[in-house]
Amino acid sequence: MRSAIKSPKRSGARYYVEVKDGALVSRHRPSVDVLFRSAANYAGKNAVGVIMTGRGDDGAKGFIEMKEADAHNIAQGEATSVVFGMPKKRLNWQA
Repeated sequence: MRSAIKSPKRSGARYYVEVKDGALVSRHRPSVDVLFRSAANYAGKNAVGVIMTGRGDDGAKGFIEMKEADAHNIAQGEATSVVFGMPKKRLNWQA
């Protein structure tokens, strides 16, 4: 099944996402970049983004979009990461 993250929806003070069919983004489906971009666009400063251990750069671009939208961002440090790829990419792409 090909799945991607749909635009977030809001119910009162809560936001939620749905998974839908879609193409690869950043070589992944669903993509963290799509999730973070949606959070930046819909929740802005009310969002909190967390990027943890993992390989590759999926999430780094969307994480910067969240920062630009004044969201709160947290990246796991190298000392506690099993694989420091995703957090490292984010830290190397300072906005």
